[in-house]
Amino acid sequence: MTKSELIATLLSLHPLLTHDEAERVVTSVFNRISEAMIKGKRVELRGFGIFSTRLRDPRPARNPKTGEKVMLQERRSPFFRAGKELKERINQVSKN
Repeated sequence: MTKSELIATLLSLHPLLTHDEAERVVTSVFNRISEAMIKGKRVELRGFGIFSTRLRDPRPARNPKTGEKVMLQERRSPFFRAGKELKERINQVSKN
């Protein structure tokens, strides 16, 4: 599902919202999750999952264009862990 599809779904469920309001709601939620993760915090949405960051160690890599060896610096990567309810719902649908 894309962001525009999510907005369209929100509009179909709540017909009193305008398109601009629905877009602001979706954008605001995504921005808040991003801001928390940038600060190193985790975001837990009960029944859905947890958004957090993981620290990746420095490691050697190779520039694909030149073949030159480079050293990648330590960095944080986004991580999502699905919640129990989401896993159960996904597996329940796949059984049918």
